[in-house]
Amino acid sequence: MVDGYRPSQTGKVSMVSTEKQHWAAPVAGCAINTVLKIPGSKSVTNRALILATLADGTSNLIGPLRSRDTLLMAAGLQALGVQVEDDGSDWKITRGKLQGPATVDVGNAGTVMRFLPPVAALAIGTIFFDGDPRSHERPIGPVISGLRAIGATINDDGRNAIPMTVEGHGSLRGGEISLDASASSQFVSAMLLVAPATQDGITIRHIGTSLPSTPHINMTVKMLREFGAIVDDSEVNVWRVESGSLLSQTMVIEPDLSNAAPFLAAALVTGGSVTIQDWPTTTTQPGDQLRNLLKIMGANVEFVTEGLRVSAGETLAGIDFDLHDVGELTPVIAALCALASTKSLLRGIGHLRLHETDRLTALATEINRLGGKVIEGPDSLEIHPQPLHGGLFHTYDDHRLATAGALIGLVVPGVEIENIATTQKTLPDFVGLWSTMLEA
Repeated sequence: MVDGYRPSQTGKVSMVSTEKQHWAAPVAGCAINTVLKIPGSKSVTNRALILATLADGTSNLIGPLRSRDTLLMAAGLQALGVQVEDDGSDWKITRGKLQGPATVDVGNAGTVMRFLPPVAALAIGTIFFDGDPRSHERPIGPVISGLRAIGATINDDGRNAIPMTVEGHGSLRGGEISLDASASSQFVSAMLLVAPATQDGITIRHIGTSLPSTPHINMTVKMLREFGAIVDDSEVNVWRVESGSLLSQTMVIEPDLSNAAPFLAAALVTGGSVTIQDWPTTTTQPGDQLRNLLKIMGANVEFVTEGLRVSAGETLAGIDFDLHDVGELTPVIAALCALASTKSLLRGIGHLRLHETDRLTALATEINRLGGKVIEGPDSLEIHPQPLHGGLFHTYDDHRLATAGALIGLVVPGVEIENIATTQKTLPDFVGLWSTMLEA
């Protein structure tokens, strides 16, 4: 059994819940200078769990992330009959026989609600998917229609959303899929990950006007190849994955670079320096764009022996930047912009309205609540730095809103974060790491 979960009296795997409460964001009394180790990548961990499930033999994940999203993924796979063994530091994954009946709790995890239904379609039996109230509002229609196009049976009562039931027949025929992934690149990744296990492989064509977070698709393609899949991505917005066996792997999980964002940003707002250990010199993680973004805002960025060091420059400048491909960085970047010396424009981020919450409205509302001036556009945030004051910063059950509020609280006394526990979605001990950073 994976740590963090316990069987209920009905036998269903469930998350141990944490009660919501206000958290007084600590103020940094001086410049922060520290070296930190960030836990493994959520995006890599959850993709590796799916690929290991579909591979022959047993795969080993070294240093996987244990957070709400990854534990939900592991629990969902266990419900389908996958063996996930936890030795305290690493995971061993063995496929077993995929079958129902089963119930999968997706929480509010986009990767779980989109990556697991294709796997369930390979099982034999009835698989029911449900999750947090927000999961009922998040888009999943292109995954449902894509699965139906290659032979899956899904009952969603016409909602194109969770809750839904997948009637697994033990196989998927594969074929060509045309889908609009303008709302989330995860629609493409969901179908790519299961493609080698289909009878004929899958060809996917994105037919929308824009495609957000393409680095995450590049990550999916790279990991498929590492597990032995044959992938052709030579044509723009078209991906072809051949049918074939995947090979078990031993995979070291990289640190989650997006989760490093508030810690690196802390160096800029306090005039200090933060080093993240083991930052990869080459990676497909979108969080690697922090190196460029923070440099534009005035930081000094360099690789050192321990990892990546970010130090404050003479000023913290505003930024005019299209964050379409790295939208998950927007909350922390917006918080930085609210504390900068010049105005900022964050563009190309309309798809963030469909994440854990409507992140554009949430960021504008909460920064303005503290005295800021954020003008919300359809797909942008225009941020004019203003003197900020303390107050309650609501998170809307969104982990990245919580870390953005904590960053502001470093230099604005009296900021309280509502439901800091929501950070457990991708960073299981954010408060502990934040305290470690400040103590150093």
